[in-house]
Amino acid sequence: MFILILFGPPGAGKGTQAAKIAEKFGWIHISTGDILRSEVGQGTPLGLKVKSVMDAGRLVSDDLLIEIMESVFKKHNTAKGFVLDGFPRTLNQASELDNMLNRLGHKVTLVLALEVDEDELIKRLINRALEQGRKDDNEEVIKNRLVEYHSHTKPLTDYYKKSNLLRRVLGVGGIEEIFQSLSREINSWL
Repeated sequence: MFILILFGPPGAGKGTQAAKIAEKFGWIHISTGDILRSEVGQGTPLGLKVKSVMDAGRLVSDDLLIEIMESVFKKHNTAKGFVLDGFPRTLNQASELDNMLNRLGHKVTLVLALEVDEDELIKRLINRALEQGRKDDNEEVIKNRLVEYHSHTKPLTDYYKKSNLLRRVLGVGGIEEIFQSLSREINSWL
């Protein structure tokens, strides 16, 4: 089973590219945000746990996220592969993901990091905010999100570099151009 982590800052295009990768390779696209909304919407036992946490204004714990991820992997245990989009975000989540996958007899195959310079990210996020009518997503908020990303998520590059799983891909250019670069990296591991 091929397990790909698609990694990168807000605005790098992870969601768009993860969906294209999943479609091309016949893999399951796992977006933690989508899963959380789906579980809550379906009223599953996990969804009820998530709803109570979110209703209290708290972030979903790493343990609960891992529980949700494990349920997805078990549900799709015959899948050819998975594309993880937006997870893990911290070193603890990466370690817990490795432990969970190990229990299920799997491991992360490849981590692709989309690299986009900060000016381009800010431009993309401001445009996205305008298109979606999100007045709260201004340049200051976006810069704070990028600082948060660099302080909490960027250390994951070192974590995966140690395991020789990390490959960097330039996330600038057209969607199809970036997709072809990602596909070449994946194909080199198949």
